[in-house]
Amino acid sequence: MGAAQLQPQRPTIVQLNDAFRHTFVGGKVVMTPGVSALGETGIAAVLRQVAAFDAFTLDNDPFGEHDFGTLVHAGVTYFWKIDAYDRACEYGSPDPLDPAVTCRVLTVMRADEY
Repeated sequence: MGAAQLQPQRPTIVQLNDAFRHTFVGGKVVMTPGVSALGETGIAAVLRQVAAFDAFTLDNDPFGEHDFGTLVHAGVTYFWKIDAYDRACEYGSPDPLDPAVTCRVLTVMRADEY
């Protein structure tokens, strides 16, 4: 067995983004005023759609990181985006593959707020 086989595999960006998006654990979720205005029931419905999103294509996921999507709720289009920041959320993460130095931020917004 070679040395590379003995080292544990690091998670991929896709695995980390999907895990955060499915559970909302391990980062921050922020939403724009248009999303906040939906109230608890509307926000919950939108977040359920974000968590369940699996329609990744080359158009919406050109780098294969599962970090962006669109959805429609009550006839309104919403965008969501995951970014990897440093732990203080001031700069980009020095290593987005390392949760110890990364804070994932999921932003949810109405498309017309972009």
